[in-house]
Amino acid sequence: MTTILPEGEDLRKAIRWITEERSAYPLKSAKELIEGACLQFDLSPLDAEFIERFVREKLFT
Repeated sequence: MTTILPEGEDLRKAIRWITEERSAYPLKSAKELIEGACLQFDLSPLDAEFIERFVREKLFT
């Protein structure tokens, strides 16, 4: 059975995953978190760019 996720669902899951990873592994770098999320959730380049801004502005300030 194939399910179709609403547009942006992978992006929301990636942000949630990054937030959880950051809490569990506070020494992980922004680069590691971003790359991990992009690979795990197969994000588009545009989504990856959004994730990078989010991580750097919200988690590493």
